[in-house]
Amino acid sequence: MSTVPVTLNQDSGSSYKLLYIENIKVLLTILVVLHHTFIAYSSSDGWYYNEQTTVIGARIPMIMFVSLNQSFFMGYFFMLAAYFTYSSYSKKGTAKFIKDRLVRLGIPILFYSFILSPFVSYLVYYFANEHHINYFEYLSGYDHWIELGVTWFVAALLLFTLIYVATKKAFIISFKKNLAAPNSRSILLFAATLGIISFLVRIIFPVGWVLEPIGFQLGHFSQYIALFIIGLLAAKNNWLDGLSDKTGKQLKTSAWLCLLFYPVFFIIKFKLDTPSPWFSGGLHWQALLYAVWEQWIGVSILTALLIKGKRSWNTSSAMLAKLSRSSFAVYIFHPLVVVGFTLAARNWAIEPSIKLLVVAPLVVLGSFVLGSFILLIPGVKKII
Repeated sequence: MSTVPVTLNQDSGSSYKLLYIENIKVLLTILVVLHHTFIAYSSSDGWYYNEQTTVIGARIPMIMFVSLNQSFFMGYFFMLAAYFTYSSYSKKGTAKFIKDRLVRLGIPILFYSFILSPFVSYLVYYFANEHHINYFEYLSGYDHWIELGVTWFVAALLLFTLIYVATKKAFIISFKKNLAAPNSRSILLFAATLGIISFLVRIIFPVGWVLEPIGFQLGHFSQYIALFIIGLLAAKNNWLDGLSDKTGKQLKTSAWLCLLFYPVFFIIKFKLDTPSPWFSGGLHWQALLYAVWEQWIGVSILTALLIKGKRSWNTSSAMLAKLSRSSFAVYIFHPLVVVGFTLAARNWAIEPSIKLLVVAPLVVLGSFVLGSFILLIPGVKKII
C-alpha cells in the first residue's frame, strides 16, 4: 500500500498526477481507524479491548457504520494497490520488484506480529484485566506469536502480489488494451455477480469465520480478489481517467438507494425472528440478500468516490501530503492508539456510545500524530 504521491506514466506517454488517489487513501485510512474504534464500543469481541454499548438506539447506527465500511474500504485498498502494482512491476522487473515487496510488506508483518501485537495485548492484560505483572513475565507465557491483527491485509496483498508475479512468469498473460471504461450498468452487473459469488463462498466460509493464525476472513475474499484484478485491468486500460461523471452520479444514486434499504435487514431480523448468523452465511436467502446488497453498495460507493475524487479532489497541500505519507504508518500503528485511548477512558462511568463520540476524534488525531513521528525514525521511510 504505497503512500507516496504517485506520477503514473501511461502507455500514451502522458503524465497523470493522481493526487486524488492519495487523498482517497487518507480518507480510507481514517475510516479504518474509526472502524476499529466503533467495533471497540459496538461489539463484545473482535478487538483487543471492547466495551459494548447496551443502548439499541446507539448500537444500530454503529453497526450500520461498520457494515458500510466493510462493504468497500478494504476492497478499495486492494484495487488501488493493484493499480500501482502493474506499473511498478513493469518498471522494476521481477527480482527488484519482489525484493521491494518483501521489504515493504514483509517487515511490517513481522514487526506487528512479534512486537506490536504482544505489547498491545499486554496493555489490555495489565490495565483492563488487572493482572499487574511486568512485560517480560507476560511474554514468558504469551502464545500468540503469529498474530497478524490488522496486517492480515498486508499479508494478503503480499500473497496476491506474489501470485501475480508467478502467473506473469509462468504464463503469457496479456490484459487486452483499450478496453473502454465500464459504465454504470456493467459496474452494477459486476457487483451483483460478485454478491452471488460471495454468497456461495459464505455457504462454507461465513462472515466471521477466520483462517487462523493469519486472520483471513475468507467470506470477504471474493471481493478482495475481484477488485485486485480490476485494479490491474484499470491500470492497463486507463479506466480511472475514462470513468464518466454520468457514471459517478448514477452510482451515487445507487449507493443512496442501497443505504435506504438497510433498515429492511432489521425488519427481517426482528419481525421474522431471523438469527443474525443467517445474514453472515450458510444456505439462507437472508445471506444471499445481504451479500448482493453488500457488494452492490460497496462497488457503488467505491466508484462514486473515485469519480468524485478525480473531479474535485485532485489537489494537495502540505498538510494533505503529510497525511498521505504517514497513512501506511497510521494503518500499522493505529491499534496501539485505539487501545490506548479506550483503556484510558475505561473507568469513565458513562455509556460507551457517548465515550465513542469523545474518543473517536482523539484516536484519529493521535493515530496520525504517532504515524508522523514513526516516520522520523531513521530507516523507517525505506520500509513504510
